[in-house]
Amino acid sequence: MLKKSIYATVLVIMFLLQGCSSDKQENANDLIATNEYVLTSLKNEQFIVKKEGNNFILNNAKGKVVIFDIFATWCPPCQASASHLTSLQEKYKDNLIIIGATVEDGIENAKLLEFRKTYDAKYTIVNSTENRRFVDAVAYSLNLGDRFPIPILAMYKDGVLINHYIGAIQEEFIESDIKRALGI
Repeated sequence: MLKKSIYATVLVIMFLLQGCSSDKQENANDLIATNEYVLTSLKNEQFIVKKEGNNFILNNAKGKVVIFDIFATWCPPCQASASHLTSLQEKYKDNLIIIGATVEDGIENAKLLEFRKTYDAKYTIVNSTENRRFVDAVAYSLNLGDRFPIPILAMYKDGVLINHYIGAIQEEFIESDIKRALGI
């Protein structure tokens, strides 16, 4: 009888200690909110985007127009749109935030810096492990499917979609939507 009590006590203690063990490794994805994206710029600035329904809300951008440019460095229409986006960013600098998110997994910052220099992309470009998950969420919310074309420009104000463009688009069309969203 004493043996059984000792055996049961040892088992209980083992289960208790196992539950408190620090050997348990947490999956990093368990810590990531599925509706929040932390995008890191080439300057190591972090931008937090929250998804509510089909809306994408950039922290600290209340009242501003936010354009998410989904692109690739090798894509000719993406390359051509970079200087137009820079022009709009400079023109509406106080009321517009442009964030370029590449679809290229594992791309080095040096390649993105080369893209920025070559194509005059003077707006925020992000490159983080969250890029792909974020890009896929935006494309899904726009009903573009799994194999979507690029570039995609998705324009929001206070998280609400204003318009989106697929492929090459004239700067004047984008500017018209910016003005409309800002009430100009």
